[in-house]
Amino acid sequence: MSLSTFSSAPYTSAPAMLVRRRIATYFVGGIDQIPGLVATLSQHGKLIHELSVDVREGVRESSMVSTVLVSPDALDALLDALRDLSSVVSAELA
Repeated sequence: MSLSTFSSAPYTSAPAMLVRRRIATYFVGGIDQIPGLVATLSQHGKLIHELSVDVREGVRESSMVSTVLVSPDALDALLDALRDLSSVVSAELA
């Protein structure tokens, strides 16, 4: 006797595993640019764990280092979104 089972339910993959990534972002425009940077991190990452911003008077470029939970397949989109901001000089994994 043979028994076969077929399912017509569509295949759904499990959600992508989130990993912690440390991202360094260098930007111009000072403290006024921080809300836009954080909003971009929040839109593409799932959770911001750490955030450190260094803005100094008389220095053209400021820096922000953050640790974000993000799926591996969304990491490039997050970095590209940061780089697309007019104030960002560079954004890369730290």
